[in-house]
Amino acid sequence: MSTALETETISGPKDFARLAGQWDELVRTMRRPSPFLLHAWLLEWWRHYGAKGVLAVHIARRGDRLVGALPLWRRRRYGLRVTEFIGGTGAPLADLLLAPGEDEATGAVLASRIGTGGVDYVDLFGMPCNSRLAAAVQQGSLTLMERQEAPVLNLGADWEAVYSRKLSSKARSERRRHRRRLEEFGAVDVSLVRTPEELGPALDEAVRLHALRWKGRRETSGFSKPIGSAFRRAAVLRLAQEDISRLLMLRVDQRAVAFTLYLVYERTAYGLTMGFDPEFAGYRPGQETLLCSLEEAANEGVERIEFLGAAADYKRRLADRFEPIHQGIGLASTLRGRAAVEALTRGIRVRKQLKRSRTARRIYNRVPRLGQG
Repeated sequence: MSTALETETISGPKDFARLAGQWDELVRTMRRPSPFLLHAWLLEWWRHYGAKGVLAVHIARRGDRLVGALPLWRRRRYGLRVTEFIGGTGAPLADLLLAPGEDEATGAVLASRIGTGGVDYVDLFGMPCNSRLAAAVQQGSLTLMERQEAPVLNLGADWEAVYSRKLSSKARSERRRHRRRLEEFGAVDVSLVRTPEELGPALDEAVRLHALRWKGRRETSGFSKPIGSAFRRAAVLRLAQEDISRLLMLRVDQRAVAFTLYLVYERTAYGLTMGFDPEFAGYRPGQETLLCSLEEAANEGVERIEFLGAAADYKRRLADRFEPIHQGIGLASTLRGRAAVEALTRGIRVRKQLKRSRTARRIYNRVPRLGQG
């Protein structure tokens, strides 16, 4: 006879911190394992962003064994009580976590706890295709809306074969030409760092380059802003202790010019962020660091690249397919919650329609944003 299932809601950071070891085992067995759901990443996010909310981490145990979890938190948004994933929009592929052998019933029990404690609705960004959570909630209670195309590249041991397949001979020739032009400024060096000791100073350079790249432009990741920078530094350094973090830096005459920051987990590389010095934009240093990082990943046995985010042109050219990321909105328990769900889903649909228009996209990119100098 199997041990009885027991559920609990964790609301204290210290109690959540104690789940570290068993938590990561659940992440490792996900259909699409996400390093952004690893305990260290979520805990650092909470320490930096959780001051205005309350943890609502629903867990399931069988005896002393953790067999299921939902990493949620609650906060007030425009006066409404909203439940979200820990990590917010920075937790792609967030989902219900279940141990091998646990069936849909366990997922349904955990999903039923979402409404406990009083919430008006849920807004869950990051859900993958075939989400376990979407399957566990009552049909029709949660609307899934595609938000990011999330391009994917199948890598493999033969990087040269992938490189030749994805870049035309003309593109490869142009890359060599840009590299030679960079070398006119001095020695070109590409280095990969992955230990906490190496990553500390490299992250400082990356933040500086990212700020230069996005100065005066619309940028939403927060990588080079004080809180965003502090969070990512802490999280990346924590994951570096488990040999997950990678930062590839391109230097010209010992000057940092471009970088790619990514995570390697379960034979998959996950893009985190990139940046370059606009002074060198004409030499395409961002493309160079990206391609170098893909080669490094292939050399260490990575089989799949999750570019994540929107399908920018450079991602489209390299991707084999798209495995979209969704936003789950619903489970409204009040009239105000239902009104908010309707308004939010309608607004997303309108924005998606506008972005499909080439004219609207050009206008959107050119109009100055509030807060930009």
